[in-house]
Amino acid sequence: MSSMSSVAGLSKYIQTLPRTRYSIMGICILSFLTGVIYCFINPQDSLTENFLLEGMCTFMIFGISSVLSGSLNQYGVKVLHGINLKMKHSMFLSLVSMFFICSILVIGGFISLINHEYLYVNSLLFGCVVVYGFNTLVLWSTTQIGFSKSAIIGFIQPVLILSMLVLLLFLWSDSSVLSTSIIISTMIKTIVACIIFILAIYSFISIISSPLKKNLNIGMLDLLSLFIMHMNEGSNLLESTFEEMGESIDTVVTFISFKGKNGIKSLFISPSVHPGPLGNIGGSNMPTILANKFDHFTMVAHGPSTHDFNPISVNEIDKIEKCIKDGLNEIEYSKNASKFKRYSHNAANIGVQFFNKGMVILSTFAPNGSDDIEFGVGLTMMTQSISKCNVKDSVIVDCHNSFTPESGEVLPGNPEVFDLIDVIDKVELNNEEYNNIKVGCCADTMDDLDKQEGIGESGLKVMVIDISGQRTAYVLFDSNNMEIGFRQEIIDATKDLDIDEIEVMTTDTHTVNTLSRGYNPVGIEKRPEIIEYVIKCIKIAIDDLEEVEVGTGTKKIKNLNTFGPKNSTELISTISSVVAVSKIIAPVLLITALFIVFIWIFYGNLHIIG
Repeated sequence: MSSMSSVAGLSKYIQTLPRTRYSIMGICILSFLTGVIYCFINPQDSLTENFLLEGMCTFMIFGISSVLSGSLNQYGVKVLHGINLKMKHSMFLSLVSMFFICSILVIGGFISLINHEYLYVNSLLFGCVVVYGFNTLVLWSTTQIGFSKSAIIGFIQPVLILSMLVLLLFLWSDSSVLSTSIIISTMIKTIVACIIFILAIYSFISIISSPLKKNLNIGMLDLLSLFIMHMNEGSNLLESTFEEMGESIDTVVTFISFKGKNGIKSLFISPSVHPGPLGNIGGSNMPTILANKFDHFTMVAHGPSTHDFNPISVNEIDKIEKCIKDGLNEIEYSKNASKFKRYSHNAANIGVQFFNKGMVILSTFAPNGSDDIEFGVGLTMMTQSISKCNVKDSVIVDCHNSFTPESGEVLPGNPEVFDLIDVIDKVELNNEEYNNIKVGCCADTMDDLDKQEGIGESGLKVMVIDISGQRTAYVLFDSNNMEIGFRQEIIDATKDLDIDEIEVMTTDTHTVNTLSRGYNPVGIEKRPEIIEYVIKCIKIAIDDLEEVEVGTGTKKIKNLNTFGPKNSTELISTISSVVAVSKIIAPVLLITALFIVFIWIFYGNLHIIG
């Protein structure tokens, strides 16, 4: 699996949260049950020594306070122009925070029963400190309101809970136990504990944020909060962060145009631009966006490119469109073409077909696993095939149809590169030309399948090319690669159709990568249903066959703003290293801080209730 897919895999930790009312119900039930459980395990240390009354007390202390804090947190973030914290998020945060406090309180009850010590208030204080740190960390890392403002809002839930406790003690207990000195000493103890814990959190975030800031001048928390905003709302504000680290490059787009009696019937495009990084950010949905910019049937295949060539914004796709449309005005059409032929050498397999003054090379390493072909490798294939076969244009397609989690990119120096070079040397010159070209097309959005099955917005597109009776089906899924073995299963399932050759491709769209998997190749689920779509589309495309002329083109795309070769690698490796380092630093730093806070609260010299 590519490094970018590994990073995208972090998206599995972002789940759809429950609705607000369910969180409120959870808060009410959990708070009441906590009081009942505490009274059951340690009635002598509870506030009332009555199950139902204790449940009502803890509901008032925790439940009402947490519901109020959920509303106040959301309002506070909104007033401060923060992002991401809708009411359901805020209420769920209050529910999780209250769960921490209740768990600590119940554990304290068990310990109190064993040691015969009164730990109710100390347990509650410790829980409030933990929740304060947790709330501050969540707000700071997701809402873009900054550390100091997050630290202030993070106080709301603990303060409400402690205030409600004091109120109940005044109403139901001997008020003499709540002298001014005791309240002040308790406040000091709590504030000091909060400062200790919050400094540990601040140190942790500062340490893990520094590599991104130093290497790419990107704020880690800005990146995280905008990423969450994209996942929750589909926002593209994350592109503004990428613009700060973007790099302008030159690349190419190649295409084949089939013109019928009513104008262009079909357009086959292979841009050396990568459809990433994920979701709808940058060029992730490029195959669909680019295809929709043309009024005729358009297939956007995966050209040789890696995540280095991810456009930093959707607007960059306009530059690709302009180059193609300029190129279409320059195309010369004819009826000359050749039949489809396959060649192989070691792991490399290619399908070759000549059209007018150009050719197409469909490259795959199936049945072995593989990932993106790097642009430099593709450019070498293009140059070599143009020279070897004496053509003007060479349309290189990375079929991207045989994936395993261990699949790696095809980079300069890999053995696969020499296999590709050697297999192109086997291509026979186009000595035999035919003057009878027919093309039929079919597109199906596969509406009953979606991202969960690895199917992007464009679904499935099929183009059948008939050269003097030989019919070749070009099958293109709007997907991010294909589960290994599924390509062959599709080929076997279509043997009885009225076609002679077939190649299966994917666009490598990364819109399907916002799911629980960092990668999501087509073919993991619902293979029979997907194959039925292929069969149906091929039949429709055969019925759509009509005579056409064909022409090819190549255009250079100048000043395309992308991640850039250095920055893309730097971003991925830095995030990966931050994740790895965090697994070590977080437990050490935070557990140490919690231990100090625990000692301070439970064994500090300041006087406290009980």
